Amino acid sequence: MELYKNLLKEYNSGIIGYATIGIIGQSCIGSAAVMLIFMNNDISRGLQMIELFLVTILCMGFNGAVLAQQKGKIQFNILVLSVFTSILFIITNMI
Repeated sequence: MELYKNLLKEYNSGIIGYATIGIIGQSCIGSAAVMLIFMNNDISRGLQMIELFLVTILCMGFNGAVLAQQKGKIQFNILVLSVFTSILFIITNMI
């Protein structure tokens, strides 16, 4: 929990720069996750679409939160959720 608080404090101190880096980084990770979701033929088409929806909506949610100038804590929480979801789907679709 201490790590989260320190990272949130750091994010809020340089929110303009970190939001920009966050958009670029999570978009790249999200696009890699989407590519691997489509490359994985082992799962059903419906499950593929659910995974695609989750990755896309979380990436767009962070981008929208930044554009809407939401509070730093909201932006940071969506960023963390987006990155962890994308990494989870990257790992599960690589196996």
